[in-house]
Amino acid sequence: MLKTRITPAVKRHRTLWLSDLHLGSPGCKAMQLVRFLRQNDCEQLYLVGDIFDGWKLKSRFYWTPDHTRVIKAVLAKARRGTKVYYLTGNHDAFMRQFVRNRLRLGGVRLMHELVHTTADGRKLLITHGDQFDAVMQNMQGLAFAGDFAYEALLKLSDRLGRLQDRFGIAPGFSVSAFIKTGVKSLVQYLSGFDEAVYYECRRRGLNGVVCGHTHHAEVRQIRNGVMSYNCGDWVESCSALAEDAQGHIRVIHALPDRPEVVPMKARTPALLPPDLRAAARASDKVQTAA
Repeated sequence: MLKTRITPAVKRHRTLWLSDLHLGSPGCKAMQLVRFLRQNDCEQLYLVGDIFDGWKLKSRFYWTPDHTRVIKAVLAKARRGTKVYYLTGNHDAFMRQFVRNRLRLGGVRLMHELVHTTADGRKLLITHGDQFDAVMQNMQGLAFAGDFAYEALLKLSDRLGRLQDRFGIAPGFSVSAFIKTGVKSLVQYLSGFDEAVYYECRRRGLNGVVCGHTHHAEVRQIRNGVMSYNCGDWVESCSALAEDAQGHIRVIHALPDRPEVVPMKARTPALLPPDLRAAARASDKVQTAA
């Protein structure tokens, strides 16, 4: 008797945001991403940086048929009428030269950042987020070292995962995700990442920011109604942000059984320049008085 293959219904969204696909690296979960793109449709699709991993491709070329299928799935959405935007990141900084030339790739718009208006009228800055990372901006050598250490952790986590599967211990727990989330949260606190985001939103009259970069999916209020949305990644969490017809934004997962790691709460910044800290606090006082 032939078994009938059941195709999951396609889920409809107003907007989808994906970041940190890292195509061209062994860590990219391209097969899961292709399945996700086929099972989720949207009016607008934002690719929020680090779509290609130029750092890895530069040192060692890696590509599989599933990586090609990801590109084909994105281009297919553009052909069917989805507005597709590609925001450049630090790992695919080589794409920034094409932004200057206003190049379009199969209907995909290339840019550094843009403002998205939600269905309920809020304005959100869409950008990869590396410009708010003091380590990335001022200590690139440390950023490269951190990326190397993260790769080592991924390999360790994969080995531990195989052992966990073998002995039935804590399935789905990722050592690399746990450590990187803790480190990224600490760096965000020390570098003033949240304060930089907050000041930029206040300066431009925006309600929040949608970023990637940290690889940790979240929906979080920084303070005074300014929101921080993060897409996560397709190296470990296999997550995205989705907006519905009412403007509500939430994190969705291709791996729903993967446990979330609670991030550190935003606190007073350490490395944000004093003039920006003063400006942000002055803006707070003005808003409060109003």
